[in-house]
Amino acid sequence: MSDFDWLRQRLESAFGQFLSQAPELARLWGQWFDAVEGEPVPLAALEKPLREVRLALVTTGGVHLRAQTPFDMRDSHGDPSYRVIPADTPVSELMITHDYYDHSDAERDLNILFPLELARELAARGAIGSLGTCYSFMGHIEPPHVETLILQTAPEVAAMLRQEQVDAVLLTPA
Repeated sequence: MSDFDWLRQRLESAFGQFLSQAPELARLWGQWFDAVEGEPVPLAALEKPLREVRLALVTTGGVHLRAQTPFDMRDSHGDPSYRVIPADTPVSELMITHDYYDHSDAERDLNILFPLELARELAARGAIGSLGTCYSFMGHIEPPHVETLILQTAPEVAAMLRQEQVDAVLLTPA
């Protein structure tokens, strides 16, 4: 089995486990694909072998360092800010602050939502080149904060990813 197949299998398994605990979400996920059937998939081919790729994780799961300010759950429109998560952060130093989904499974195994340990393992095995700085957002964002997310915080993160020469990003929704 190639490293790519191994990674795909692990990620599909984790995502499947997550969806199995949220059947309504699984149904909605499937409907979304039906709604965009025939649309082109906005993917870009890698320009180098996976073993040379610098990967970063970006999640909308509300993951953050215990020492960081939690995402603001008092604002019913969400929190458009982000948290920086260094690639070498021990998983024990991470937590989830997000009231808009059941993250009890992710609290038992953060790799379901934010596969930081898995990505470090891939880098150590040489399956990917390296792991860059990771980022976390809160996924529940409504107007007026959508504009802040689109015009300010997401471009800030994109600029930092470019500056760090990240080749690919694994996006993990909550």
